[in-house]
Amino acid sequence: MKKPSVKELHFAVLATDVVIFTIHEKVLKVLLINVHIPPFYKHMQGVPGGLIRPHETADASVLRHLKGKAGIVPSYIEQLYTFSSVKRDPRGRVVSVAYLVLVPPEAISKNAETGKTHWHNTRSLPKLAYDHNAIVKKGLERLEAKLGYSTIAQGFLKPEFTLGELQEVYEIVLRKKFDKRNFRKKLFALNLVRPTGGEKRGAANRPAALYKFAKRQTEFFQFL
Repeated sequence: MKKPSVKELHFAVLATDVVIFTIHEKVLKVLLINVHIPPFYKHMQGVPGGLIRPHETADASVLRHLKGKAGIVPSYIEQLYTFSSVKRDPRGRVVSVAYLVLVPPEAISKNAETGKTHWHNTRSLPKLAYDHNAIVKKGLERLEAKLGYSTIAQGFLKPEFTLGELQEVYEIVLRKKFDKRNFRKKLFALNLVRPTGGEKRGAANRPAALYKFAKRQTEFFQFL
């Protein structure tokens, strides 16, 4: 009996890319890194990421790249989308598993900008390397949608926050104003937050009550 011939197999290379959002100085920002791979890309920018190692999961890969290239420990992370356009990487066939990450504003100070990374306004992005503009766009769409049906906003906040700070997250990300009274009425009706008993004191304003989310894990509901 003739033995079956062994066909040569060709595979795409797998990578992970990560869209990291924060809110700083009332602006929604994304973390970008320098991309300089001539002749394909010269002095451009993109989101952090890299190849998945042979004995590594996609989740492990993205955490490694977050730490090594961005110095970020995420407060919220989820798998976003798989980008598999045949010509998305000019160097060869690379499929990217993209992730969405949120961090609170203090990440700005703890992970200061360097010559290799910086935070950029999401509403005025330059032309990015690879298909990273599309990846950031997908991240924004997911973020905006999930604000309406989950407690994903907690990824931008400290464990204790004022209701004004929470409303500000919604207004900055969605670029719209909410009625203060109605916004808080919905929060309490859904039992999403509870008072901590503490207060935040400011120089110009009266002390504001501090709250926390009723549950640490992300909850799902109909809010907007």
